[in-house]
Amino acid sequence: MSHEHNHNEQEGEHKHSHSGKGHADSCSGGHHHGHGHGHGTHGHDHGHHGHHHHFDMSGNKTGLFIALIITAGIMVLEFVGGLVTNSLALLSDSGHMLSDVSALVLSLVAVWFAARPASAVRTYGFHRFEILAALFNGITLVVISVFIIWEAIGRLFDPPTVASGSMMLIAAVGLLANLASAWALLRKGDVHNNLNVRSAYLHVLGDALGSVGAVLAGLLIYLFDWNIADPIISIVVAVLIVRSAWSVLKHTVHILMEGTPVNVDEKEIRAALGEIEGVVDVHDLHIWTITSGLDSLSCHLQVADGTDCQGVLQAAIALVEERFGIQHSTIQVESSRIRHMELQV
Repeated sequence: MSHEHNHNEQEGEHKHSHSGKGHADSCSGGHHHGHGHGHGTHGHDHGHHGHHHHFDMSGNKTGLFIALIITAGIMVLEFVGGLVTNSLALLSDSGHMLSDVSALVLSLVAVWFAARPASAVRTYGFHRFEILAALFNGITLVVISVFIIWEAIGRLFDPPTVASGSMMLIAAVGLLANLASAWALLRKGDVHNNLNVRSAYLHVLGDALGSVGAVLAGLLIYLFDWNIADPIISIVVAVLIVRSAWSVLKHTVHILMEGTPVNVDEKEIRAALGEIEGVVDVHDLHIWTITSGLDSLSCHLQVADGTDCQGVLQAAIALVEERFGIQHSTIQVESSRIRHMELQV
């Protein structure tokens, strides 16, 4: 018997050629998808496990929209205030808010795209757009922070006079607005598990930090006439923002490179699958993330001849979902008669 298995998932085209002698073993086509995404027709019989991963998009959209309205209004206030008071801290904070407005708009667009259904061309839908939005937001945080640091270094040697009273008042209003935006995202959105919403949340937190810095700089200038406090605090705030942005960038790049999810131990899953009764080898094991909260797994399980292949398959599906929280699994069960090349990666 010979057959070819072509399986096109988002991480790329995955092909195996299997060959062996004819036999009655049911393992010859044991292949399962544990999650209900659309797939084309191919040579294996596909079953769909009755669990589906659901995303609560409405809360994310509401939180992002509220934060966008608040941030856009305060951005204009701080920009005009920075020009009037000649404060780099205020101007830099308004610059961060401009990036926030862009980040929030992009995040809203990403949530809208992610809600669109899958198609024959995009079998995972537009979920990955959220990761691209998070990547872009992280990059803009770094770029703006580097620009502020550069400008602040120039002001260290010739700090301009700053209207500290007006600066503190405007910065305090900005701080309250940033805290309101952060609260909206925390209350309505999935800040902890959704990278897209988290990157927008970091933008807002960065602005809140910038507003605190502007208030502190204004206070030092008012009390001690230390105009140099303005550029110094701007540098400190920018460095802290870069540190937060770097974490988001590392995570998004890891996902885009099809890395193993950070909360999953590949060796532990391999060992657990190998302990299922009848399994003699686990190979072609791949674990990756489609978007925040949606992990996928594919693997081949070789079993001893005469093993109940469907029983092994069901045990593997349950183990991967219940123990490791991976609901989208593609598992092929094979007997010793199946021969194929390892996937070269």
